[in-house]
Amino acid sequence: MSLLLTGLLVLQVVLAVLLVGLVLIQQGKGATAGAGFGGGASGTVFGSRGSGSFITRMTAIIATFFLLNSLFLAYLYANNSQSDSLLDKVPTEVSSDSDDVVIPGLNSTEDAPIIPE
Repeated sequence: MSLLLTGLLVLQVVLAVLLVGLVLIQQGKGATAGAGFGGGASGTVFGSRGSGSFITRMTAIIATFFLLNSLFLAYLYANNSQSDSLLDKVPTEVSSDSDDVVIPGLNSTEDAPIIPE
């Protein structure tokens, strides 16, 4: 189970980096205004519409995988019954003697110090 969780976490990081990269390389809506006046976009690899539809489609696909992987990781962590907390491994010993705790001013018969005004 641990190997599966590690692999899914690595996949989650890779998907997140790809998703951020694809969102950053997308062009804004106003960036394609020059293509209507013969901007030379018809000779590109992705066709006359440019790479917008390809990158948009890839962004949607990677975002879907990212969401599904997030839900699957949440399901696996919710049903993971292993307790690997360090606090569970620390031995706790509580002494029943209350005489061991010394609080100055409370356990002694001395008067409290006088604070000048």
